[in-house]
Amino acid sequence: MNSKFEIKIFGNIKIRTKWDPEIEDYYFSVVDVIEVLSESKNPNRYWSDLKRKLKKEGSEILNEVENMKMLSPDNKFYRTDVVTSEPLFRIIQSVPSPNAEPLKLWLAKLGRERLDEIANPELISQRRRNTYKEKGYSDKWIDQREKTIEVRNELTDEWNRSGVKEGIEHAMLTDEVSKSWSGLTTREYKNLKNLKKENLRDNMTNTELVLNMLAEVSTTKISKKENPKGFDESKPIAKRGGGVAAGARGILEKELGESVISTDNAKNPKLLDK
Repeated sequence: MNSKFEIKIFGNIKIRTKWDPEIEDYYFSVVDVIEVLSESKNPNRYWSDLKRKLKKEGSEILNEVENMKMLSPDNKFYRTDVVTSEPLFRIIQSVPSPNAEPLKLWLAKLGRERLDEIANPELISQRRRNTYKEKGYSDKWIDQREKTIEVRNELTDEWNRSGVKEGIEHAMLTDEVSKSWSGLTTREYKNLKNLKKENLRDNMTNTELVLNMLAEVSTTKISKKENPKGFDESKPIAKRGGGVAAGARGILEKELGESVISTDNAKNPKLLDK
């Protein structure tokens, strides 16, 4: 199992995490947790001041703080201070906050859920489906979204096998696939749908999901056949994979007499029924 970057939600705040299967624990972005605890408008400053205080007190917590790139809500990677669960609990104790106890319970539950998912991977899919249902998505849309996640994971696994670096290189190849079939980069597609940090696929219609999935599965199959090495050799394959879906899109739009690229997003109830 590969290390996995995820965004977890506590209340209205997004907490960046990375699961490490070797130690069977999460790395958490400290500043995100500090935002929950302090409710500060400048959690980076709050964490900086707290670090100076802890250092002055001779706290050993800082010895366990690491700095790594974490996946952010905009799907880009930025360096931030991280810790695993045990030192994070000690940091929580250093911040007087009414959110401390609820956050501790949330972290403990998160850890248990992750270990349960390792033992039974079907739980991941079920929890995700329940979340989409709560947001109002139709069963038809959820079924399609689940399939796109499977296809996306197969593509990123293939890129990793080919030596494409996670983070910026994955993002650049994703843009190549997207541009080839939709005419839009991920950011341009988000702008069309009036999205900021939201997940683009969670705001696609069923038709858009199908075409994007065709583009990604085509890219995966071509890559496996031609066995590229690294980003430069994978880039033209990403374009070709996207081109397969572009051809299907063109045929469909000719039949319909209209574009299948939609401005609808999840804030529009119509999309949730598609």
